[in-house]
Amino acid sequence: MIKDPLLRTIGLGTRIFLCGAVGYVAWEGTQHNPSVERDKGTNIPYSPSATLALIGDLKNMSADYLRAASFQGYGITLFVGVGVPIPVLDEELAASLCVATRIFTPRFWITACRKESGPNLAGSVTPSCRSGEIELEGKKVRTASLSSYAKARDIAAAAEKLDRSAQVLPAGADTGNPDDRTIKPLDETDL
Repeated sequence: MIKDPLLRTIGLGTRIFLCGAVGYVAWEGTQHNPSVERDKGTNIPYSPSATLALIGDLKNMSADYLRAASFQGYGITLFVGVGVPIPVLDEELAASLCVATRIFTPRFWITACRKESGPNLAGSVTPSCRSGEIELEGKKVRTASLSSYAKARDIAAAAEKLDRSAQVLPAGADTGNPDDRTIKPLDETDL
């Protein structure tokens, strides 16, 4: 969704590639927060912003794109392969689609801190984090991505096949996602 950061083409009813099958955007996700700080030139958010609630037929999905995961201190979750066809509506969207991933400068936090109050690693750009280590306070620290670049390319190719067979059509958003909501993070308390 970084390529369409304002969700101009993604909304309720948008047909998508979901784990090897056709899926749909059903609503905003539970952690949808579009009011975060964004890059002035590209509108790319510096921290997590848009999330989507998706729906699809599990019987048609592939285990290649749907995997169980477990994070210590968090619990169980899923890795879900999603591909969204984005139609080029105008020059602004075309420019957004051309932004290279190497120039994304998201803000990172140390996950062991369990919330965004940990050290802000804003100076770390995506390629250095993908390299496997960054320097933090003079020390080398290992990094790991939660997503696979190779799997993302695989999903893009598979989504393109569905798109060409007219199963996933870049029709744009039937109804946009809310853009004026904020989330209230749940603070942990000791019992």
